Amino acid sequence: MNYAGPAEEIPARSGLELAPFRGLRYDPDRVGSLAAVTSPPYDVVVRPDGLLHLESADPYNIVRLILPQARTPATRDAQAADTLRRWLADGVLAPDTEPGLYVYEQADDTILQRGLMGALRLSEPSAGVVLPHEDVIPHVVADRAALMRATCTNLEPLLLTYRGNGATGGSTAVVERTTHRTPLLATTTDDGFSHRLWSVTDPADLAEIQSDLAHQQALIADGHHRWATYLRLREEHPSPSPWDYGLVLLVDTARYPLRVRAIHRLLHRLPVSAALTALDGLFRVRRLDAPLPEALEALADAAAAGNAFLLAGDGSFHLVDRPDPDLLARTIPADRPAAWRTLDATVLHATLLDHVWRVPEDSPAHVAYIHDTATTVEKAERDGGTAVLLHPVREETVRDLARQGVTMPRKSTSFGPKPASGLVLRALEL
Repeated sequence: MNYAGPAEEIPARSGLELAPFRGLRYDPDRVGSLAAVTSPPYDVVVRPDGLLHLESADPYNIVRLILPQARTPATRDAQAADTLRRWLADGVLAPDTEPGLYVYEQADDTILQRGLMGALRLSEPSAGVVLPHEDVIPHVVADRAALMRATCTNLEPLLLTYRGNGATGGSTAVVERTTHRTPLLATTTDDGFSHRLWSVTDPADLAEIQSDLAHQQALIADGHHRWATYLRLREEHPSPSPWDYGLVLLVDTARYPLRVRAIHRLLHRLPVSAALTALDGLFRVRRLDAPLPEALEALADAAAAGNAFLLAGDGSFHLVDRPDPDLLARTIPADRPAAWRTLDATVLHATLLDHVWRVPEDSPAHVAYIHDTATTVEKAERDGGTAVLLHPVREETVRDLARQGVTMPRKSTSFGPKPASGLVLRALEL
């Protein structure tokens, strides 16, 4: 398990610089539908079921670029680059005529989210401008870097948040004014979300946005591995260059709060029976004869009182809580803030995975990270592994730790709704 350096308050040295760019977008006349060519972010696609579904939705689905399928990584990356070049040559993808920022809206029956999409100037965490809150897995960063290097394209945006002051001017005013115009595109995806996109090219609007964002600090809500990829590739290209920037969606959560959900673990090679045996005397374990919704309610109640997890995979649910204090004292580093030491994800990784179950968290053969609760349980039952379900962390806790320079264990949170991949790409050679 990787840990951040000393927990010190990081001062913001400067604000955000969101630059216009010529978005690369699908020609709606060349594809079945805009909804059919979109995808969730690469790490949310549940392989292989979700991948096959997306590939069959449309021959031009973006998944062929973000998750190309080939026998070797090098062949895979070359295939993605060839596919992208072919789609550009055929006019399936085409750049907008002038640079701009983009207002992006997602909505369903329960939530409305609006934000600004643009090319954000990159900065190191020590600058205090863009704050990560999770560790990353090195091999995933290497994987994303190789793909981005081959395609010379930001294929999908990161999701970043900031806290506006509630003013009616600045970025908020531009976003709200823009949504009264006719959108560049509008579509509804299978998950019930409607998506609309507008361009912002007026110099006065762009100047108003830049002036406002120059005083803001952002939190990486989703896309830590892609942000780390941006930073790695920036080092490979002498500045100034297009690699000094990366594609992001920036959302003011003071106006448009995001949902925060947990990311669950699937332990491929650990049967539930073995997991429970190892917990004897270390945690309280109770079997729940209840359906998934009721089991999750029990998890929420237990998590309100302390660390708690829900194990599944053998046809039942097992509520695990009340860890032995001596066990926590032996296994959790003491040089972190109390808010970090008491996170469920911290206890899961430092105590359960590293010490009790001895599961290598960096190995995809041993651990999968899955966003959907029911999918995690189904895969565990089908494969004979253990699903470890977590309760989500509050956004305020995430932001407070990030401001102290303290990163949470990898895949601790799932902010959403996440931007759909395939609506806007950023080619670095345009």
